Amino acid sequence: METLRGIVLLIHLVGFAVLFGAWVVEWVNGKRGITRLMNWGLAIAGVAGLVLAAPWGIDYDPNYTKIGTKLVILIVIGALLGIGAGRQRKSGSVPAAIFWSIGILTLANAAIAVLWR
Repeated sequence: METLRGIVLLIHLVGFAVLFGAWVVEWVNGKRGITRLMNWGLAIAGVAGLVLAAPWGIDYDPNYTKIGTKLVILIVIGALLGIGAGRQRKSGSVPAAIFWSIGILTLANAAIAVLWR
């Protein structure tokens, strides 16, 4: 059971890496856009995160406050991706505040996972 949980954790981390990596590529290229890859990364990280939130294969009680905080941040990132994609279709660009919020919140979500015990 622990091996399966480890595989799901790896998938969760890959989803984060895809989302954050796609964001960094857009930032470095100076495009500040929302890509389909960001949406895929969010979906992968979200589904795997929900599977990890289930209390299976662990010997301790889950930290539901931490899980709830990460879920709220995930929902906000999803909303920002949707708003940014809509604005990108309409005007051709994503507002800087939305673009930077996506990157900062994604990094904050990873920091919460690592630092909050």
